[in-house]
Amino acid sequence: MEYIQVTKDNIEEEHICCAISNNKDVQVSSKKKWLKERFDDGLVFLKSVERGKCFIEYIPAENAWNPVDAPDYMYIDCLWVSGSFKGHGYSSDLLNACIKDSQDKGKKGLCILSSAKKKPFLADPKFLKYKGFEVCDEADNGIQLWYLPFDKKAAAPSFSECAKHPHTDDKGYVLYYTNQCPFNAKYVPILEETALNNGVAFKAIKIESREAAQKAPTPITTYALFLDGEYITNEQMNDKKFLKLIGK
Repeated sequence: MEYIQVTKDNIEEEHICCAISNNKDVQVSSKKKWLKERFDDGLVFLKSVERGKCFIEYIPAENAWNPVDAPDYMYIDCLWVSGSFKGHGYSSDLLNACIKDSQDKGKKGLCILSSAKKKPFLADPKFLKYKGFEVCDEADNGIQLWYLPFDKKAAAPSFSECAKHPHTDDKGYVLYYTNQCPFNAKYVPILEETALNNGVAFKAIKIESREAAQKAPTPITTYALFLDGEYITNEQMNDKKFLKLIGK
């Protein structure tokens, strides 16, 4: 497999894997805008040259849009290989490229979100364990922080205090989200309309900055849905899934 790094210079011409369409698609345009604003923060987006979901996205942990305390680590936003790309070792290729790049940049190791059992849109814990990652922290909702230190003496990363006990003070459904996930640009407005049409209390809180993301009441900031203050899921929803959730 041949890989290419998406940069400011080629982003308009390259597909971004997680949302394969043209630049007029709101999902593509929102994600590309988010990426372009992160490149100066050290974000790397490495993908297959072939069209499909086969990529890794990572950034220095100090600049991550997540409430983690991981100085001098690299934080992996997403490692996604699916469909016909699975089973060929491409996940290992991408992870190895991230490891080498991070070591060359003097990082202490890598960290990434996962859970004890595989959850949608999170790294597979079996793969992480196979690659030598270990759990270094866990929030009350079961979301875990895994890490791969390059030096066993390196201090382990942890969640910031605000993320260890995910909770909000709002009643009804509350969604925290960012444009890091392209699907939100399309589906969050659909959820807002669906909730309104069904008389369901629903509030979407878009996280607009790194500072706000690092203070969020949830370890997952791309998509975290709460009900009456309690965390429910990080799985992106369309109108049908949301109606099923609310029993309609």
